[in-house]
Amino acid sequence: MKLIKRSDDWGFPTLWEDLFNNDLVNFPSFVARGTTVPAVNISETEGNYTVEMAAPGMKKSDFNINLDHNVLTISSEQEENKEEKDKNFTKKEFSYQSFERSFSLPETVDQEKISAKYTEGVLKVVLPKKEEAKTPSSKVIKIS
Repeated sequence: MKLIKRSDDWGFPTLWEDLFNNDLVNFPSFVARGTTVPAVNISETEGNYTVEMAAPGMKKSDFNINLDHNVLTISSEQEENKEEKDKNFTKKEFSYQSFERSFSLPETVDQEKISAKYTEGVLKVVLPKKEEAKTPSSKVIKIS
């Protein structure tokens, strides 16, 4: 949000400023208003990483989870069409929603054991660590 607005010599905002410096045309804020991207929590324990995505109202079949070259991508596309017919009118409503979130995984993730579960509006993806990454090996170094 701007606190100070420039004006031309007569005290009126210029057309250029209204079109290109207005907060409504600001690309990042415009995108944030027009789309919904689920919130994500990422946590780490000794044995795994966990990605939790808040996505209420969805079904587990709405999600696509892909792993390609250490990049985990969670996406969804939903299209809804409703049509109501009566003798004097036709009403048709439709909507389309989609999102995609990608995460670069560390080399320590055991990609063969990744699992996902959707419960009560939260998608939980568990990324187990490889055995060698779970506990740092300690050793005694002898001084020669």
